[in-house]
Amino acid sequence: VQLEQSGGGLVHAGDSLRLSCAAAGRTSRQEIMAWFRLAPGKERQFVAAIPWSSSKTYYDDSVKGRFIISRDESKNTVYLQMNSLVPEDTAVYYCAMKLGDKGYSGSRYYTSWGQGSQVTVSS
Repeated sequence: VQLEQSGGGLVHAGDSLRLSCAAAGRTSRQEIMAWFRLAPGKERQFVAAIPWSSSKTYYDDSVKGRFIISRDESKNTVYLQMNSLVPEDTAVYYCAMKLGDKGYSGSRYYTSWGQGSQVTVSS
């Protein structure tokens, strides 16, 4: 499976951005898609996740209420709508995919990764 990301950029605090992740070559509905982010000097952080097969969504507390993860099965695409952005959201954002929901917040369990999208939020 190949994951192709789009979106990202430079915005001001309070603005919104949307990231997209298109999954080419998907064959299972048991997969879960997630977004992680990596900021300079920090470890990779779980942001949000959504299974292909259910309406569940999972969020890190730092983005809950501001970010929305969604999917379009007809396009094999997952989105991350980021609202009320703050400078602390500045990072490279990666989409990822693995089988099953178990351990959804652990980056080490994911087997496919997108190329990364830079998001920079100025104060």
